[in-house]
Amino acid sequence: MNDDQLLRYARHILLDEIDIAGQQRLLQATALVVGCGGLGHAAAAYLAAAGVGRLWLADDDVVEASNLQRQVFFTPGDLGQPKAQVLAQRLAAQNPDIAVRALVQRLDGPQLQQLLGDCDVVLDCSDNFATRHAINQASVATRTPLVLGAATRFEGQLSVFDPRRADSPCYACLFPPGQAGDGACAVFGVFAPLVGMVGTAQASEALKLLLGLGGAPCGQLLLFNALAPAPQAWALARDPHCAVCGAAQGNDRP
Repeated sequence: MNDDQLLRYARHILLDEIDIAGQQRLLQATALVVGCGGLGHAAAAYLAAAGVGRLWLADDDVVEASNLQRQVFFTPGDLGQPKAQVLAQRLAAQNPDIAVRALVQRLDGPQLQQLLGDCDVVLDCSDNFATRHAINQASVATRTPLVLGAATRFEGQLSVFDPRRADSPCYACLFPPGQAGDGACAVFGVFAPLVGMVGTAQASEALKLLLGLGGAPCGQLLLFNALAPAPQAWALARDPHCAVCGAAQGNDRP
């Protein structure tokens, strides 16, 4: 790191668990954020500020007036512009040390698998089950850790799925394909600060994975309620018969 970087990341470097070596790991890491809405805003902002060296942002949507209530990097002047492109520009300006790449498209299974093959972590900040299942399948196939976030009304969810671990469930263990319906905030509404609560928690878990720090909620589902004082945790078990990560699919992970 150069002198400017030592100054920028000084508060990380002061932490014994990170130090110079850990910050260098972040600068050399690659993270993919799928979804540039409220969750993606909060998650990507802290990944960028923390110095994740290559940050890829994927979203095929454009900025709408209803987004401004919670997607804080967008302004009225951005209406109609691609979300991924606008967010990438803002984050690149905030931290010129990193390379921010905008993917203005809805990623399919083969594209996700190709991208995740070059990533160290993926953050699911999407808002529909089809995309979530596609990300999960690519995560399992490439053994890329996945940090899941969701938010609607006053309630949010967070979990980490790490296919490098033999005991880790995957998203399909929790929600088998075809057994749940979408609950987008466009239908049910969402409390503005909730997306920040969940998105920053996603960034924290992603950074911990990149740094090799312990304590990730792998095998747990954290439930946030903006009207309650603290999140709740529910244990998750890997389903040996899971259609995605089960042993029948060749994913026994000995």
